[in-house]
Amino acid sequence: MQSFDITNPPFDRLTHLEAEELRTRLDIGYFSPKEVIVGHGRSSDWLHVVIKGAVEARDGSTIQTVLGPMDSFDSRAVVHGAAGEDYVAAEETLCHLIPRHVILDLIHRNPAFAAFFYSDVSRKLDAFAYQRKAEGVESVLRARVRDARYRTAVIIDGGITVEQAGHCMKDNDINSLLVRDGERIGVVTGMNLSKAVVLRRLPLDTPVREACHFDVVSVDLDDFVFEALLLMTKHDKRRLAIRSNSQYVGFLEDIDILGLFAGNSQLIPGRIERARGIDDLAGAARDIQAQVERLHRQGLKIKIIAEMTSDLNRRLLTQLFGMTAPPSIREAGCLLLMGSEGRGEQTVRTDQDNAILLARDVPPADLAQFREAFSGALDRFGFPPCPGDVMVRNPIWSQSLDGFIRQLKAWVLRGDAEAAMNIAIFVDAVSVAGPADSLIRAKEALFALMRGEAILLARFASLVETFATPSLGVLNTIMSSVGAGADGIDIKKAGTFPIVHGVRTLAIEKGILATPTAARIEALVEAGSLEPAFGRDLTSALHAFMEFRSQSQLRALHTRTMQTECLVRLDEITTVERDILRDALRIVRQFREIIRNRYNLGAF
Repeated sequence: MQSFDITNPPFDRLTHLEAEELRTRLDIGYFSPKEVIVGHGRSSDWLHVVIKGAVEARDGSTIQTVLGPMDSFDSRAVVHGAAGEDYVAAEETLCHLIPRHVILDLIHRNPAFAAFFYSDVSRKLDAFAYQRKAEGVESVLRARVRDARYRTAVIIDGGITVEQAGHCMKDNDINSLLVRDGERIGVVTGMNLSKAVVLRRLPLDTPVREACHFDVVSVDLDDFVFEALLLMTKHDKRRLAIRSNSQYVGFLEDIDILGLFAGNSQLIPGRIERARGIDDLAGAARDIQAQVERLHRQGLKIKIIAEMTSDLNRRLLTQLFGMTAPPSIREAGCLLLMGSEGRGEQTVRTDQDNAILLARDVPPADLAQFREAFSGALDRFGFPPCPGDVMVRNPIWSQSLDGFIRQLKAWVLRGDAEAAMNIAIFVDAVSVAGPADSLIRAKEALFALMRGEAILLARFASLVETFATPSLGVLNTIMSSVGAGADGIDIKKAGTFPIVHGVRTLAIEKGILATPTAARIEALVEAGSLEPAFGRDLTSALHAFMEFRSQSQLRALHTRTMQTECLVRLDEITTVERDILRDALRIVRQFREIIRNRYNLGAF
């Protein structure tokens, strides 16, 4: 049946032979309005793919989602023997019907296709990360040479000595130089110099032209990376000269191309450590952000990207602290990162969430200078100011330890939403510079204030009700009825925040000091506060939301529409991604119910 679109996920993972085999087994089914196509808890002999019409996925009377053309259902009924919802025709509907035994056979033969039918979110995410990796390899090969982190060209005269050339390489932290010898242009490398002196026994005052070679192989800045790779292979070269407008501007080495594939996370710490000023750190900050895009494109798991990014950002801020803090503050100050950065869950830069606790009094002029210098540098690095002003430049978040503990007590006594949010932000704090015992003492004081205070914890927990977690049904219904494509879900409000804050509340109750949400979930499972299976589901849902938000943020960066950085548009994601999103939102709704019941939130 040639009308079946084999490019529609997950069928795009099939080989050509598998796809043709599937086409020969297809049938077509007609369903009248309000007809139950697959019942909740029932198995199905067919996987349905909508051709025309609409199908509602219902949980009782609640519409969870509305499926339209090219959407498929219900994998659970086919593979696991029990549908997760009722699937009801919303209007006259035509579906492709794929026999169950065909689907099961393809699952056994094709692991990438099988991932769509996994029952847990984490395995689906792993499979889609692998798909991004394959797509990423192709995108790297089609990148331009200018997109690589190449070395800037340094041109020397052929008459300078071998020794002078060696010092020039050292001073510029490079391993190759362009050599101008009259009308000729050549290349000399560190290895060329070593061989000239050690093997050929040339004196150190030998003109460098005697050690270089003039068979320069070059590429243009606008050439494709795959063209550069072909040249390297053809000429057996590890580096190519780069031209722009007939001028030599740099060198592209094999390790630079490898960096496009694998990233340069191992190089960025060295750049941070070698930084001599704010300008150098600003360059490293740009590298970190570029690294996030590169790693995401290569299909790395979101939790690993977040861990690597968090480590690099902490190194960056530690170095910045050393550059901007006067001696009095370096000795007494404990620099804190909070929010998603403190939890190690941030990939794309969002707002600043930082503070400093002072173990003793410091000169007011020193503190004022540091507040502006530190926050101003972060502004320059591209870290947007925090809308809630949770930053070092705010005196509330840059004061003595004793003063801050008094502030914590005041927030606890107030108990309103703003105070609760400030407490929540601080609970996620980690120390990145200075005496960490200041943070430990402040957290111990806060936990002591909240320990055993059921009403206080309940008020704190009630923040999970700040934003609703929708089903996909409402938005899909709007989109299908008006043909709009602008509707979407704020992934932070609907998904990430309820998990993060609910887990944070349980962690405070149990005295768990870990800051990453996944580590808190693991500790709560060990403490018996969460069932192991649900703990795994909750962690998987968190990572799913992080993945969706990261995609949305990167898209917003490229389109310069950061006001939409949390928005996932349902008309822009695939059927399989909607399936993952629906599963993750279902887990959030279950977790909300756990928090509501545990803290009796209905009483507030």
